[in-house]
Amino acid sequence: MKIGILSYHFPPEPAFIPGSLAEELAARGHEVRVLTGFPDYPGGHVYPGWRQRWRHQTHSERLTVRRVPRYAGGDGSAKARMASWLSFAGSVALTGRRYLGDVDALYVFQLPAVTFAAAGLLRLLGRVPTVLHVQDVWPEEEPDRAGEARRWSGRLDATLRRIYQEAGAVAVTAPSMRDLVVAGGADPDRVRVVLNWTDERIFRPTEPSRAARRLIRRDDRCVVMHAGTIGVRQGLETAVRAAATLDDRMDLVLVGSGAEERRVRGLAAELGADNVRFVDRRSPLDMPELYAAADYQLVMLRDLPELRGMVPGKLQAALSCAAPVVASAGGDTVALVERARAGLSCPPEDWAALADRFWLASAIPPPARVDMGRRGRDAYLREMSLRAGVDRIERLLHEVSARAATARR
Repeated sequence: MKIGILSYHFPPEPAFIPGSLAEELAARGHEVRVLTGFPDYPGGHVYPGWRQRWRHQTHSERLTVRRVPRYAGGDGSAKARMASWLSFAGSVALTGRRYLGDVDALYVFQLPAVTFAAAGLLRLLGRVPTVLHVQDVWPEEEPDRAGEARRWSGRLDATLRRIYQEAGAVAVTAPSMRDLVVAGGADPDRVRVVLNWTDERIFRPTEPSRAARRLIRRDDRCVVMHAGTIGVRQGLETAVRAAATLDDRMDLVLVGSGAEERRVRGLAAELGADNVRFVDRRSPLDMPELYAAADYQLVMLRDLPELRGMVPGKLQAALSCAAPVVASAGGDTVALVERARAGLSCPPEDWAALADRFWLASAIPPPARVDMGRRGRDAYLREMSLRAGVDRIERLLHEVSARAATARR
């Protein structure tokens, strides 16, 4: 097949889902054409060595990547984000018909940032068979910017509803997200679950280095580690309160940074939680060894309706590394952990329940922890791996293309 891919981000940005999908589809013999922007994530500035221009195209065997300019504001404000989204949509509109006009099927890595571009491209290409892979049905909003962001929510919702209705198939990254996209206008018969995978070249079982042990561990006490964003959605204040009650039994290590880091650090200081430690953001290449140095990986989401249908990427990364998990979340995240018997779980935003899970985690003997990690790794390979995900997406691309061909006949 000739397959088009529309994605707001693409490698060398940390966008391994569209990047690995494109490579794998090309390796399976398809001709793949990617339409994306110039790399600027997460800082909002184009990477050093790159210059935005119109005719930037790279080729490898069966894979072509076309990059188009977009506004790179860098200040992270709602206005800057919207300028980036709309400028990307404009660039896609100017190049999309000629570049993707003869594809057999189109795959859209659907984030809020790509919504307007996807809508415009579908209008340009007519009834091109399309698979939407929905990653997030809600725009990310920080509390101090929510007022600005809400002004665009109605327009985003209306545009997304139209895309849902026009798509040949909609893939969702968690079972509960299916209800959200159906409520948003998608045909329930065309919605399929395709769980995200992780970057398997990086996240795989390994042994901790001496440096990783020194960074993560202070002694032989149980270590629960949270790796990633310290933001509004994670609600890590709950974890700090839980850990503070077990000062003599376990350590909580938070690796990363984010908008809520100052607040979380302040709470740890206020509670005198000496067993809560902060480690600066590390390269993804370093993370498997840090995972191996800890005893458990903490996966947290707040108790919000839109998050119950979301599975954070750190869960796949932990399971792929055979790391046992403590999950404080609702909906599909906890369901996946419990079904795989890959760790412990409790309801979100309940610090007493999480403290109980931390205590139990510290009491479980190391061989049982290894068994949890092994079961999680098996579940990842079976349900969430690159091969499993690309198999499902490839099947959907064939289905929508065949359906469109039948309709034309």
